[in-house]
Amino acid sequence: MTSPGRTDPRPSIGELVSSLSEQLSQLIRNEIRLAKAEMAQKATQAGIGIGLFVAAGALAFFGLGTLIATAVLGLANAVAPWLAALIVAIVLFVIAGVLVLIGKKTLDRGVPPVPAKAQESIKADVAALKEGLGR
Repeated sequence: MTSPGRTDPRPSIGELVSSLSEQLSQLIRNEIRLAKAEMAQKATQAGIGIGLFVAAGALAFFGLGTLIATAVLGLANAVAPWLAALIVAIVLFVIAGVLVLIGKKTLDRGVPPVPAKAQESIKADVAALKEGLGR
């Protein structure tokens, strides 16, 4: 890879830099290909994991429905079947109501109020807008 007219068999600085540039470019392309392949493999694994979670959630949902039906059938041995279903429905609504109240309290504690300085700034902006509109 010597230049024409050169007697030294070693490559010149220019040739070395050119070769280095080509090799570096090839190395970067190979690294990008490797990263893409790894990301595709990870995305496939994540997709499979998410699918399994969804299947587990669906089965748990139907399991809960079956458990509720079991409670109705078990209670139907002591009272009329319609009354057993009504009692179980009322219990479920009470549990749902309690969960809503707990969730609301948790959200109220977690959502920060608008900071006082921001409120003052907003009020000043609204006042300036009203003044600018001639009201």
